[in-house]
Amino acid sequence: MKKKISIIGVPMDLGQRRRGVDMGPSAIRYANVVERLQSLDYEVNDIGDIEIGRPNRFDIIDEENLKDLKEVVKANQKLASAVSDIVAMDQFPLVLGGDHSIAIGTLAGVAEHHKNLGVIWFDAHGDLNTGDTSPSGNIHGMSLAVSLGIGHPYLTGINGFAPKIKPENVVIIGARALDPGEKELIKEKGIKVYTMHEIDRLGMTKVMEEAIAHVSNGTDGVHLSLDLDAIDPHDAPGVGTPVLGGTSYRETHLAMEMLAEAGIVTSAEFVEVNPILDDKNNTATVAVALMGSLFGEKLL
Repeated sequence: MKKKISIIGVPMDLGQRRRGVDMGPSAIRYANVVERLQSLDYEVNDIGDIEIGRPNRFDIIDEENLKDLKEVVKANQKLASAVSDIVAMDQFPLVLGGDHSIAIGTLAGVAEHHKNLGVIWFDAHGDLNTGDTSPSGNIHGMSLAVSLGIGHPYLTGINGFAPKIKPENVVIIGARALDPGEKELIKEKGIKVYTMHEIDRLGMTKVMEEAIAHVSNGTDGVHLSLDLDAIDPHDAPGVGTPVLGGTSYRETHLAMEMLAEAGIVTSAEFVEVNPILDDKNNTATVAVALMGSLFGEKLL
């Protein structure tokens, strides 16, 4: 891990329809993320939040089934530029969300500096929909597909190149709610997925050993995209699209600890914290604790 971390918040809630996730970065900061990382001897620079536009009405392009497309593109272009600048300064970009559509911008910025980027995608969902396959038109369910170069050209073309990542370099962990179009794309592209079935059968240790080996094979960096809804709602209630039967608090910590031991992660984002739906900021506190484990915090 690089010893200099730049934190950037993205108070985005336009990629979905449940208000409140725009307060996620503030909730994570309130849970003392800066202090937690500084206590681990990192130099932490919080550069503030990306400014997010607020449309007067929901901008639905009916023929494309993409909600608030223009605003989502604009915000992700800003984020991509900011993340690229952080990487250019040889610092670790840590992005705080915000809904998961922000991964489009994060990956666009990181991929400018990595030709063969590995991606670990912790999520209850695949985020592999397009306007054609999405039941909702919410772009937060399309961010991984967009990063693979699949989707509307306004989204895939952010930063002027596509795709940002390759399917053979991606591992999805914790999936348990996949739409029919996502299942087809996973099979078509050969994307490696560890559903909760595999985690239950193999155990998190084996899953992470295999995932780490997969995303390290021939890559020149690894991005972690962690949606808090990967975790069971009992441990992380403050998310917009909770799905029962997720990874436990300890299983997710183990995953982060193993990533820290492997030393492969070069950028990360933690998304979908919604304090309006939370209980006493518990989900943001969980997110910060997981960041601690990712950056090398140990019990002894």
